[in-house]
Amino acid sequence: MSSAEVLVDAFDRIRAVVHETVSGLDPDQLAYRVDPEANSIAWLVWHLTRVQDDHVSDVAAAEQAWTAQDWLGRFGLPFAHEDIGYGHDPDEVADVRVDSGELLTGYHDAVHARTVEFVAGLTDDDLAEVVDAGWTPPVTLGVRLVSVIADDLQHAGQAAFIRGILERVG
Repeated sequence: MSSAEVLVDAFDRIRAVVHETVSGLDPDQLAYRVDPEANSIAWLVWHLTRVQDDHVSDVAAAEQAWTAQDWLGRFGLPFAHEDIGYGHDPDEVADVRVDSGELLTGYHDAVHARTVEFVAGLTDDDLAEVVDAGWTPPVTLGVRLVSVIADDLQHAGQAAFIRGILERVG
């Protein structure tokens, strides 16, 4: 298995968790927060997808699906177009409401397709390329992609945990 195939597999796993987590939930369940300071499933899935869209588009030198495919307009959120959710306060988390999980999975699927298309063609030499020299050590493409995977998996797991709470409390 090549390095690119391993990365594609990791992004596929994130997609699977996203779909399993939001499947069949109504808008109130997607917006549920275990306390007023906590994130919701909708916010977590939106955020993890925004991070992936932002970071992968940057290294691929491509416009984000968020704007290129007008997911920005479809979501209708009160945030700047470049907002990925980093540093959101509880009120901003509450602003991420969706009518259905299909909006979340639709955006995620669009980003996933673009990510897989980019990642599938990478070589080990590509992964060693420095994409951000502002860090010590400098960040390579491989490290950036693993960072996105790690962040996305953490947030997908948090969203799945919240779904588990919802299932237990009815």
